[in-house]
Amino acid sequence: MLENCVAHKSVKCLRNSAGSPVSLMSSLQRVIMKSRLPPMCPNPRFPKPSDRGFRRQTDYNPLMWDEFFAEKKDVETKQGKFRVYLSGPTEPGAPLLVLLHGGGFSALSWAHFSSEVTKLIHCQCLAFDIRGHGDTYTEEEDDLSAERLATDVGNVMHVMYGESAPPIILMGHSMGGAICVHAANMFVLPSLIGVVVIDVVEGTALEALASMQSFLRSRPTTFKSIQHAIEWCVRSGQVRNVESARVSMPGQIINIETKQLATNELPLKADSATEEKLEFKHPNAIAEDAESGENASSSGNEDAAITPPATPTGTTSVNLRKYAWRIDLSKSEKYWEGWFSGLSQKFLDIHVPKLLLLAGIDNLDRALTVGQMQGKFQLQVLARCGHAVHEDRPHEVAEVLATYLIRNRFAQPTTDGQFLRHMPAC
Repeated sequence: MLENCVAHKSVKCLRNSAGSPVSLMSSLQRVIMKSRLPPMCPNPRFPKPSDRGFRRQTDYNPLMWDEFFAEKKDVETKQGKFRVYLSGPTEPGAPLLVLLHGGGFSALSWAHFSSEVTKLIHCQCLAFDIRGHGDTYTEEEDDLSAERLATDVGNVMHVMYGESAPPIILMGHSMGGAICVHAANMFVLPSLIGVVVIDVVEGTALEALASMQSFLRSRPTTFKSIQHAIEWCVRSGQVRNVESARVSMPGQIINIETKQLATNELPLKADSATEEKLEFKHPNAIAEDAESGENASSSGNEDAAITPPATPTGTTSVNLRKYAWRIDLSKSEKYWEGWFSGLSQKFLDIHVPKLLLLAGIDNLDRALTVGQMQGKFQLQVLARCGHAVHEDRPHEVAEVLATYLIRNRFAQPTTDGQFLRHMPAC
């Protein structure tokens, strides 16, 4: 009755210029009638992302290093062989960005960042696998003390450039950031002009050490394929950028049988890549937003697909235990405190311009908070990213670094280097 009255009044009171009544449905009537309509029948051929059965297929096949770097080489020092990745040459006088990865990562974690930053400014990127990581093999590989790792940086640069090294910007993430600070305080790089540290602060780092062993034990110890290792990397949150994980994760695992880094098996054979793709086509197999507990394949759940059973037997056990971590970080525990103790003051004592890039403002400790208020270093915070800031948001990190280098007149923008200038901010 209410609907009829509303409609009747609406028609009765509205007339056109000729005086004839005009039938106009009121907004209230439209809402009421719309609510009475039956729901639209979904088209099964085009499911919506919100549908429970909808699962986006993600490509977890690995990417090659040469899509991001122009050259790779092995640098021989007195301590051993260090794997180095270089971007293309640049104009004379341009700075060299020496990139140090975090613990357990590899030089390939800088792949996307290197590709992005060289588009914005004139510079060359050099990333190398730290002792005990990636394709670097040295004497005393278990010696991961801060002094040893900082000395390695100086040795690699000396072998490559001698006394004619270009201006160097030392940039590191997590453990690599701590090594940057130690190297700068030890003056192992005479041509150092700047230091950039990504998401490492003394206070929070030391607090996190108490739970580090528990975190390491929670990770799967083996993977049945490179694709499954990349899948775990993304779904566990270690790296939130799938494209970055596809190039960086193969540098963190080795083939258990051959003891070779997984990058040495790339590109994958066509049949291997096709086999994995077919496995992932199951709608509940690998879902970017799948709930825990859903089946990962027809033979078991997602944990079984990544982490092998406790007592595997037969041929299946070989397949499930094909790859393992390149480095056992739990064995380096005795060096952890040495990486981070006194780090904040050492960072403030560096006499070249400094940039601290964090994933959250709450990570600052007291010494750095006071130092930042005194203008002793530039602080930039990027939200909506995890600990691997340069992998999760490589373009934004490249913009921050480009702004820092141009602001200090260390580099010049490229001809097409139009980008968002990030001013120091929290």
